[in-house]
Amino acid sequence: MSSETVKFNWSCRHTWKKSAKNTAWCVLGCSIGDFGTILYFQITQLDFPVLSIMILAIINGLVTSIALETFILIRQNFRFNNAIKTAFGMSFLSMIAMEISMNLTDYLLTGGAKLTWWVVPIMLLVGFLTPWPYNYFKLKKYNISCH
Repeated sequence: MSSETVKFNWSCRHTWKKSAKNTAWCVLGCSIGDFGTILYFQITQLDFPVLSIMILAIINGLVTSIALETFILIRQNFRFNNAIKTAFGMSFLSMIAMEISMNLTDYLLTGGAKLTWWVVPIMLLVGFLTPWPYNYFKLKKYNISCH
């Protein structure tokens, strides 16, 4: 290790604000597929294991988030191939963390795969807070951002 250590700056308001915006877009994209899947099984009352519903909800949340981010990047004049690569590469780890934390919250509070008026805001808050520091780090250290 070198004698000179570079300190990372966690106190940049501009970066926290921009990373919050990026994280909010990611939460929106993830929650569309995630909540849509859970709601579908709730409405149809299909006999399907809770764990299977939650895994499917996570996968669908990842798909809708990548689709939304790709759409946003295309609107910012990215070519489709570059947009999808960027959407996948910049935030996939944070999307996975977000999805797992949202579904774990649902499971711990309701037993899983149940959307209620009171659990949705908690799931969204946990889903936002979980990847936000990681998104700040990526933005601050590498200037990497999807939006």
